[in-house]
Amino acid sequence: MKLLITGGAGFIGSHLLELLAADKAAYEAVVLDNFSSGCKENIPDGIKFVQGDIRDKKLEQLFAEERFDAVIHLAAQTMVPSSIEHPQEDCDINLMGLVNVLECCRKHKVGSIVFSSSAAVYGDNPHIPLLETERLVPTSFYGLTKMTSEHYLRLYHELYHMNAAVLRFANVYGERQGAGGEGGVVSIFCKLLAQGKGVTVFGDGSQTRDFVYAGDVAAALLAAVKLSGYNTINISTRKETSLRELLAAFETAAGHSIDVCYAPAREGDIYRSVLDNTACSRLLHFVPQMSLTEGVCRTYRDYAQQYKRGMQEQ
Repeated sequence: MKLLITGGAGFIGSHLLELLAADKAAYEAVVLDNFSSGCKENIPDGIKFVQGDIRDKKLEQLFAEERFDAVIHLAAQTMVPSSIEHPQEDCDINLMGLVNVLECCRKHKVGSIVFSSSAAVYGDNPHIPLLETERLVPTSFYGLTKMTSEHYLRLYHELYHMNAAVLRFANVYGERQGAGGEGGVVSIFCKLLAQGKGVTVFGDGSQTRDFVYAGDVAAALLAAVKLSGYNTINISTRKETSLRELLAAFETAAGHSIDVCYAPAREGDIYRSVLDNTACSRLLHFVPQMSLTEGVCRTYRDYAQQYKRGMQEQ
């Protein structure tokens, strides 16, 4: 199967490319990335890459030349604060870029597309664990563009019979997160601890998130390529993890206690978040396997090594 991976040089893409590089007999991959947040070093040897932007009208030439069987669409503006500050850019990348990719798929008869959506489409919903059937009320322009993207995919399926899988990611973490601008509480804690600093928790630490390892997300993306029809699937652990529990995992990873400063909770922050993953198990025959402790240890070791290399190069 020949795949196009848009945004493949980014954080989640780097984990997906590791899987594809290990199974070259089954998959031939081409990476498209403009390196605005991705890194060329994330692309394994032997995988073809094209430097380009999903908004570029020349993208159609790539589709014509390569004749893809499926697209895994990861390219996006991923920062919630940036979407609030720059809504036009967020819309241009996340919506106009997607439509350009979808039109290329339609014109060149690509059979399937897998889309990286987000728990941000749910907004602040107390009905946890959240099912895919919940009402979508995003609270950021980032979440709004993801929700709108899902409707574009649904219509392209209904109008043009394109297989489309929408994967709504919980809080993804793992090695290489944040290297090109992506962030999250795990990457923030990693950076601070690697520098020997303490961390700040907004609130009392009892707020929860559903932390899913990027390697598990990559496996779900690859499994979703084989789905038929239109499907919406949460990719999550279905486990609520408090920030206090996350800090305990970091103490195990770092091998010492952590200096924690508790600050007032920030207005607008979601207090509890966890996604149901029943559909993931039923449709993809897969649920995330990585434990939080092991995943945090792997992620922290990677950050610590990067920080050490950076200090040596100065």
